[in-house]
Amino acid sequence: MASSLLESLLSKCTALSHLNQIQSLLITTGQFKFLNICPPRSKLLELYSLTFNHLNFAIRTFSQIPNPSTNDWNAILRGLIIGPSPSDAFLWYRSMLRGSYRIDALTCSFVLKACARVLALSDSLQLHSHVVRKGFSADALLGTTLLDLYAKAGDIGSAQKVFDEMAKRDIASWNALISGLAQGEKPDEALGLFKRIEIDGFKPNEITVLGGLSACSQLGAFKEGDKIYDYIRSERLDGNVQVCNAVIDMYAKCGFVDKAYSVFQTMSCDKSLVTWNTMIMAFAMHGDGDKALQLFHQMGPSVRMEPDEVSYLAAICACNHAGLVDEGYKLFTSMQSLGLTPNVKHYGSVVDLLGRAGRLQQAYYVIDSMPMLPDMVLWQTLLGACKTYKNVDMAEMVTRKLVEMGSTSDGNFVLLSNIYAAHERWADVGRIRDVMKSKDVRKTPGFSYIEEKGVIHKFYNADKAHKHCKQIYGKLEEIRFKMKEFGYAAETSFVLHDIGDEEKENALYQHSEKLAVAFGLICAEDEARPIQVIKNLRICGDCHVVIKLISKMYNREIIVRDRVRFHRFKDGTCSCRDYW
Repeated sequence: MASSLLESLLSKCTALSHLNQIQSLLITTGQFKFLNICPPRSKLLELYSLTFNHLNFAIRTFSQIPNPSTNDWNAILRGLIIGPSPSDAFLWYRSMLRGSYRIDALTCSFVLKACARVLALSDSLQLHSHVVRKGFSADALLGTTLLDLYAKAGDIGSAQKVFDEMAKRDIASWNALISGLAQGEKPDEALGLFKRIEIDGFKPNEITVLGGLSACSQLGAFKEGDKIYDYIRSERLDGNVQVCNAVIDMYAKCGFVDKAYSVFQTMSCDKSLVTWNTMIMAFAMHGDGDKALQLFHQMGPSVRMEPDEVSYLAAICACNHAGLVDEGYKLFTSMQSLGLTPNVKHYGSVVDLLGRAGRLQQAYYVIDSMPMLPDMVLWQTLLGACKTYKNVDMAEMVTRKLVEMGSTSDGNFVLLSNIYAAHERWADVGRIRDVMKSKDVRKTPGFSYIEEKGVIHKFYNADKAHKHCKQIYGKLEEIRFKMKEFGYAAETSFVLHDIGDEEKENALYQHSEKLAVAFGLICAEDEARPIQVIKNLRICGDCHVVIKLISKMYNREIIVRDRVRFHRFKDGTCSCRDYW
């Protein structure tokens, strides 16, 4: 059988049975050995391992080749990448090294992609050294694969180094680093890189804008997000449903749920299940339970979109933030009758739902009756509810559970310490702090940030490092004076330290979210634009009261996104209706 005829036959294979027939013909006619000397054998291996997803057949065929070429090895490596055991690719690569087979840049690229799937950083470092020794560093595709691997494995420093050392970059290398920075808790750097891309002569594509939108979502950088959305529309990238979903998510996380809903309603491409779930969760984060549930109940045959487990999770979260306790619990209990199995996130949301409502015993029963082992987050959620309702006995019991599970989270100790402090049990507070010191557990510092003219300004509690420090503290004094006219008295019970009331009041005034709001009042040129602040922890009760008053005194809308949800302050009220 001529090589060209075999290639033609292989190119026409549309089913695994066709491929098996060709191989059987070669074996029965004694021509299978012909595969050892003609190029189509690599194509045969690729069809088995990639097109028809039968890696075992490919490996069996490969084993009958006495002297496989680099392309043959590469065909198996490509199959391993998409298979259930991608880490086996590195074992095959080592076999190539031991057998002194020729390794090319594609070989390294395929093995790196396998390492990226399993986040095998140590193997990747070895492979990186091979890439350098074999002179493949100049290969743009290989460099991008290596960069992407480091980024996915969380080694952003190495990813940045590979990017900086690349002789030639393409759009894929830019995308890999932007996505890596955005996912690696460096969204400000990701956004900075996104702004550079056009200056360096590259045109952002769908993948690029997804990375940029992710960075904006994390930073709450709605002005930059607006610019990216303008670009998306001008380049007609909004025909991509993933891009539209990211835009909805960005606007929601930047505090503009109405804009998110506008994108949801007007998107030109067909909505996916992710689109619906993203929008329901957006309403949930903003405490608009009615709209979230209305959208949830619209799902079904009429829109050809049935709710899944994520849809139910979003709806239960909506009930949680809106205080719709019975409605949320009903949704949870109805899942199994509809063939949907609740996972640990559903249980966590229900525990939070009941805990916020003060139904601590019921929340404990939900954890105790779970069909799977509860994780630390579930117990931490219940511990947070114990703090809210000052239930010392249950808090001590939950803390013991967490210690038994090996938790060293600062939040557990801090919550228990705060519960003791609320009861003025200062000796117990001191005991908990001694335990934290002995275990080297450090409290996560609270910080807030705000965007002004494309620059992110970050504030810590009692921060004096900002260049406008004097003006910020001056504005705080102005706010303090004005609030007294409204009858405000500092909620010193939120300062859980054994110090005097005056010191407690001063400590409250220096919370990071107050500093950020004061800075926003100083700098904001457009009074119609809301002041937006993002905080890494839950907003404290006193700050909540103060920002409500600021919104009324200065006639400004203020949006605060804390660790749990959004708070939209306007005319002296908050969208959470003081339920958070």
